[in-house]
Amino acid sequence: MNVLTAVQRSRFVFPLACVAAVGMMFISEGSYWRSVKSLDELGTMATTRLNIQRLQRSLVDAETGQRGYLLTGRPEYLQPYHEALSAIDSTFESLQSRYSAQDRQLELLRTLRLLTESKLSELAVTMKLFDQGRTQASQDLLLSDIGKEKMEAIRAASAELLVFESQAVTLGRGDVYHTLQLSRIGVSALSAISLLALFLYLRQSTALVAQQQKLKSVVQAERDRLEIEVANRTEELTELTRHLLTAREDERSRLARDLHDELGALLTSAKLDSARIKSRLTQTPVPAAEALERLAHLVQTLNSGIALKRRIIEDLRPSALSSLGLEVTLETLASEFAEASNLAVHCALESVSLSPSADLVVYRLVQEAITNISKHARATEVWISVAQRHAEDGSSWAVVSVRDDGVGFDKQALTHATHGLTGMRFRVEAEGGSLNIRSTPGNGVLIEMSLPCTAPAIELPADADADA
Repeated sequence: MNVLTAVQRSRFVFPLACVAAVGMMFISEGSYWRSVKSLDELGTMATTRLNIQRLQRSLVDAETGQRGYLLTGRPEYLQPYHEALSAIDSTFESLQSRYSAQDRQLELLRTLRLLTESKLSELAVTMKLFDQGRTQASQDLLLSDIGKEKMEAIRAASAELLVFESQAVTLGRGDVYHTLQLSRIGVSALSAISLLALFLYLRQSTALVAQQQKLKSVVQAERDRLEIEVANRTEELTELTRHLLTAREDERSRLARDLHDELGALLTSAKLDSARIKSRLTQTPVPAAEALERLAHLVQTLNSGIALKRRIIEDLRPSALSSLGLEVTLETLASEFAEASNLAVHCALESVSLSPSADLVVYRLVQEAITNISKHARATEVWISVAQRHAEDGSSWAVVSVRDDGVGFDKQALTHATHGLTGMRFRVEAEGGSLNIRSTPGNGVLIEMSLPCTAPAIELPADADADA
């Protein structure tokens, strides 16, 4: 194992592996081209042997055709003779090209050609004597041993060439076997080196995978820790947001109560006193015109203060929300907005069952939405709707939407300074709902909120209220 570790960590392993791979590649390529050359030479040798055998067969065919013609005198028997002459010429051309660089074989080929031409000349003379009517002379020439001696000489020269080709074939086969053996050794060595490299690679890969798994476990543990921390922080921020919203609404309720109880009582008392003073002044024989005028101004001022107090109270904590319900409160808010902004406001409000805090969230969202419309939208129409939807799991949701036909905006271009929309989202999420804002430039804005409904409260009978 120490040897393998040293080999694996050595900086010479990779260069040596590359040199071995290049060397094996050269050995393989050299063996391939040497084998191809040897096989091509073996093919040429086989063709040469066939040509030598073809030469012998052509001479036999020529002699056979000549004798058939001499025996029958029929010209059709000369067809093998003429075909043999053509084949003999082409065969000698091939053999001449084969032995052009080999002196000994070229000399044998020349001898074989002279013998062949002499044999063909003998056959031609015999047929010429036969054609001239000198039958006896042609038969004497035919029965002489001259033709046999020439054929034996031709066979001997052909046999010597065949022996040479056989020896060349044997040498070529040996060369091929040697090349294949060399290639076999090279491939075996390369395979051994490749297996060693593969072993080292797999060993390194296993170590790398183990290290990656370890790092992955560490990262996953850190990620889980961060997710838990983020979840805890999110829960803390949600609780803090809920606390801040509750505290703000409690403060608004306290302020509204103080305005109603204290400021309202003071203004009402002042109004009653001013009314009594006015009635007494009008009963005198000569009313004081200046005093009456100031008292009338005082009454008007007090009326304006009372109206301002009522408006402030409604803005801080809408009393109609708890006494008349969400539907009537939203209708009132929509009608007041339509009267103040001269916009066409369309309402489609259904009765939904929400908690008091959720009712207040819906009211504030609609109030914030129409405020933004009056400031930025440049719209002509506004649609406000409240509807109840049932989910597949059996739960009920109140869906509130505010839509306008104004200029809209690009959501991607929004900056972090859009506290109004962010505040809407936080308030809705604090109640367990979701807020969706859709808008494109020139197509208005749609603000849609979904809040979980609560079970409707059980209404007491009228006589029970009276008894209470």
